[in-house]
Amino acid sequence: MLICDLVAQLPGSQTVLPINVITALTSALAIGYKAGKGKSKVIAGPLNLELHAGQLVCLLGPNGCGKSTLLRTISGLQQPLKGEIIVEGGALNKLKPAQVAKKISLVLTDNVRAGNLDVYSLISLGRYPYSGWLGILTEHDKQIIEQAIKATDTEAFIGRKMDSLSDGECQKVMLARAMAQDTPLIILDEPTAHLDLPSRIQLMRLLHQLAKETNKAILLSTHELDLALQVADQIWLMSSGGQLDAGLPEELVLNGAFQHAFEKDGIVFDAASGTFNIHYAGKRGIKVTGEGVAAFWTKKALVRNGFSIASAATHPLNVSISGEGADTLWTVQR
Repeated sequence: MLICDLVAQLPGSQTVLPINVITALTSALAIGYKAGKGKSKVIAGPLNLELHAGQLVCLLGPNGCGKSTLLRTISGLQQPLKGEIIVEGGALNKLKPAQVAKKISLVLTDNVRAGNLDVYSLISLGRYPYSGWLGILTEHDKQIIEQAIKATDTEAFIGRKMDSLSDGECQKVMLARAMAQDTPLIILDEPTAHLDLPSRIQLMRLLHQLAKETNKAILLSTHELDLALQVADQIWLMSSGGQLDAGLPEELVLNGAFQHAFEKDGIVFDAASGTFNIHYAGKRGIKVTGEGVAAFWTKKALVRNGFSIASAATHPLNVSISGEGADTLWTVQR
């Protein structure tokens, strides 16, 4: 039994199963760029991927592996070298730009800092594919804009100018514009790149919530591995060699895909904690006995100071931890 099968059988599970609506898919897709004289450079492929309604998919991988190229190709900004992309049953390359704008909304890394543009006006631009070149908003358009504002929690600064917003506020406005565009697929390229830690957490949590509440497929590239492991329904993990592994975050951790994708000298992915160990293995072994928060952070401190945590049942040097909070007791046995 796979983890997704187990979770899906539990009462109240929010797991989106493969039998749900497929918003977009790729078939034998090869991505890359033209190298001149009729030649091309393939970065990754063939790729057979699926994006399901109601799912948040995080695209992870080291720099230069082709994440941005994949996003540009799926969004229609770049032509695939081979294969095809299907969005809601139709081939992407056969759609006109106006039709693509009703299928896919895109949020890029760069923030919009137009001094004379207020927040409401920018969000309203999401209705351009429907309002025509005159940009006249109907009552239906205004209703969708209000829903997008409410869903992204941008009411507080709706009357402000874009250049007065913080990076986090600006990113939420760009997301609201994408929501107002009302497409089944939303693609974001490193939306947390310029944000501080609290804003990164808030945005990732918001994206996960929006996928569930609006039943849209959301695909984003990110370097926030720890956050992706917590909020992603699916992870697409790209390696430098062009390989792409897709699956539940927990399954990619258990099968070793994370360790393989980010493997470098002195950097080891710890499957037990979902983090990377940046310290070299210490030469001095020590046994840590105990559970809970104090034991976890004691191990961290010991590893940072040149120890390696022994797994043997007995060891000449042992630290046992008992109690909690102010009553925590560390006992060292030699």
